[in-house]
Order: sequence, then C-alpha cells, then structure tokens
Amino acid sequence: MAAETGAPPAELVISGWAVSSPYGLGRTAFAGGLASGRRAIAPLDGADWPVPYEEAGLIPGFDIKAVLGRKGTRSMDRVTGIAAATVGMLLEQYGAGLAADAESTGLVLGTSGSVQSIMDFTRDALTGDKPYLVDPARFPNTVMNCPTGQSAIRHTLKGPNVTVSGGAATALLSLQYASRLLRGGHGRALLAGAAEEFSVQRARLERVADHGGAAPQPLGEGAALFLLEGATDARESGRPVLATVLGSRFRAFQDTARAGTALEACVADVLAAAGAAPDDVELIAPGTPPGLLGKQEESALDGLTGNRLPVRSLVGDAGAASAAFQLAAVLAEAEADPRLVDRLTLVTAVDRDGTAGALLLRPA
Repeated sequence: MAAETGAPPAELVISGWAVSSPYGLGRTAFAGGLASGRRAIAPLDGADWPVPYEEAGLIPGFDIKAVLGRKGTRSMDRVTGIAAATVGMLLEQYGAGLAADAESTGLVLGTSGSVQSIMDFTRDALTGDKPYLVDPARFPNTVMNCPTGQSAIRHTLKGPNVTVSGGAATALLSLQYASRLLRGGHGRALLAGAAEEFSVQRARLERVADHGGAAPQPLGEGAALFLLEGATDARESGRPVLATVLGSRFRAFQDTARAGTALEACVADVLAAAGAAPDDVELIAPGTPPGLLGKQEESALDGLTGNRLPVRSLVGDAGAASAAFQLAAVLAEAEADPRLVDRLTLVTAVDRDGTAGALLLRPA
C-alpha cells in the first residue's frame, strides 16, 4: 500500500477516460459508434475462432505486438494486452504530471482474468514434453492480477495496484475501491476500470452457463479506464472535470428473483445519499442482461424516468468490462449533449452470481 498522501479529497471526479472496444481503439471510435447506433458485432471466422457462436464483438484487428511493440509482449495474453493498451491511451492523453508523482498514481483494474491462459497452461502441464512440460514465461498469465501488474509495470505506476473481480458489476466495484483508496489518503490519482477478452475457452464456458432461461448473447471484449482524483487536484493539474462521482451502492442477492429488489435498494440508497430524487436522473445506462436478470433490472428502474442508453446490444456481453462500457457511454453522451451538464446519470449492473450495483454521477 502506498504511503498516505495528505488530507483526503472532499470531492472525487473523473478527469479522463480511454476505451478499447469493438468499435476500435480510442474514445472517438467508441463515441461515434454509439452515436450512430451501429451494432459492432460481426460474424466470426470459424477457422480462427472455433467457438459455439457465429458472431462476437471483437476489437477490430487487435494485435498485441502491433499496438504495444515487441518488447515485453512475447508471453502477454490478450486481456493483458487490451488492459495495457488502454492504460497507455489514458496516460498519453491525460497523464501529464502524473509521472512526476508515480508513487501516488495507481491502478485499480477489474477483470475476470484469462480463462484461456489458465486452461492452456493446465493442458500443457498434462500433455507437454518432459522434463519442462510448460513454458514458465506464461505462468503469470494464469494469475488474475496479471493484467493489473503488467500494466502498472509497463507504464510506471507505482501507487496502489489492485485487481477486482465481480462479474458484470466489476467496473462499478473498481470505482468504489479506488474511491475508498483516495478518501483514505493512499493516492492522489487512480486509474480505475475493467478489461475483458474474447477467447475460445471463454466462449465455450459462456455457452453452457445459466442465462436465466434466455439464449446467450453474443460476447464482446475490450476495456475502459477512468482517471479518478480529487476535484482540486484535477483543476490544479489542468485536467478537465468530466463528471463528479456522487456515490455507489451494492447489494447481494441469493435468488435471481430478488435481484430487482436488491438493485432497487441500491438506487434508492445512492439517490438518498446524494439528496436527489428519482425524477432528477436524466440518463440511465443499464446492464440489460438476458433472461430473468434483465427483467429484474427493468422492474427496479421502472420508477426512473431518465432516458435509457443501450450499450450491450451494440457491443455484446463484455463480461467484466460490461459496466465499464456503460460508464464510458455515459461520458461520451454527456460530452455530446450539453443538456446533461449538471444533471444526474446512473449506471446499474446485476450479475448472475448475486451482485447488484448502482453508480451515480453528475457530468460537468
């Protein structure tokens, strides 16, 4: 844990963001794709992707060595490459001055890890030629915090380094964790968000998972990272205040039929803490999972009149990166629509493993 950095910030803001998505690398491609309503899900080449899906939302032409160079990428897996590339884009645009305070700049990354790396390494351990059996350089990829650690090393982030995993709610949990670190004085600026990869093994597991009686949705991949810091630090550093983080709330549920009740409580709590009413929410980015979970989320949001922002239907089920894409979509929409300035926006998520969450923002 980094050393304490002084008084905690009174107000936390998002002062930058970057995204790698099925629309391409960067904010421009993502915002343009969403604005056009273009579906970024495309047919899969069965020779390259022997999976039980006919289409998916892949980052177009993503190649780790082409994006990051050959140095340090020989053994890098896909999710680590996506995370490192997105962290790099964020720092390139908004990182002026952060390198001078590397000890107080950290990373909180949400990820499910790479099931492909884990299963490939396990297979090699059982089938590889003796005496070595496996490539030891690939062992770090089997650890869930590999993308976080490798991204921090590559971009010289020496502050707190945390990996969070929570299914569809992962990015919201990452933002909450980063907020707690900042309020506890354990950093001055934190990159927080989530990353997910598309892989053969992930596709096979998702195909047989319980989707609440609904057919599995096409899978997506990518990452979105957000620069979180105190409002005063952002302004003094010349970075724009894009949105104020008003708070987040989470609930656990055991029965899927109770997911709506859990999410409704999250929304009510986060609004009450901000002194806001349901009618104050102008824009909502729901997770819209398939089946009963989706219906439960809809019922929990029935009392809110804000416009809905579709994301999953355009980019696919991005797994751990789902809520990160939702938050990125909110920031892109706020940048394009001045009417959202100083209005409230809400990002929600419900995960099939029993987590519901809500994040409240006020775009600047």
